[in-house]
Amino acid sequence: MRDATHALIVIDVQNDFCPGGALAVPEGDRIVPGINALMEAFPAVILTQDWHPAGHSSFASQHPGKAPMEMTEMPYGPQVLWPDHCVQGTNGAAFHADLNTTRADLIIRKGTNPAIDSYSAFFENDQTTPTGLEGYLRTRGIEHLTMVGLATDFCVNFSAVDAAKLGFAVDVRMELCRAIDLNGSLAAARDGMASFGVTLT
Repeated sequence: MRDATHALIVIDVQNDFCPGGALAVPEGDRIVPGINALMEAFPAVILTQDWHPAGHSSFASQHPGKAPMEMTEMPYGPQVLWPDHCVQGTNGAAFHADLNTTRADLIIRKGTNPAIDSYSAFFENDQTTPTGLEGYLRTRGIEHLTMVGLATDFCVNFSAVDAAKLGFAVDVRMELCRAIDLNGSLAAARDGMASFGVTLT
């Protein structure tokens, strides 16, 4: 068992990111047994959950003439336009049925602002609006984070980099993540995480 300063962060293991979902990550379901086993080694487990209102501005369906995976420019910067996914209250937004959610000390829901997408567990994509996760970790005295989940090159990547910027020690267990790999985004994410001192194992 890790000590009380070390937490496991499980990123977005939800139906829409698993095979058959609206934004399926290849083999996204295969990491679930390993994540469940890893939970037993941590005194603190936090789950994150994409939780978009219907008609979210990051959905391609809200941009006439645009298709999923195309880019657009938002007030906060470039934005990938996604298929409608993880809409609040839908089965697609639910955690994968096999994920052990009973071990969760906290569930952080993100992407709830219809005008701003949110990849990171710590900040929305404007990089200033916090989710509250940092404050929770600080008040519990947590200093070291291990991250797993979906997808390596988006929500795991942004969460890990933000955590490192905030001064946490961060490990990403790559075998318990899966990537979208949009136009080489996985390689870029690996390089980016490493450049901020994130340990990839």
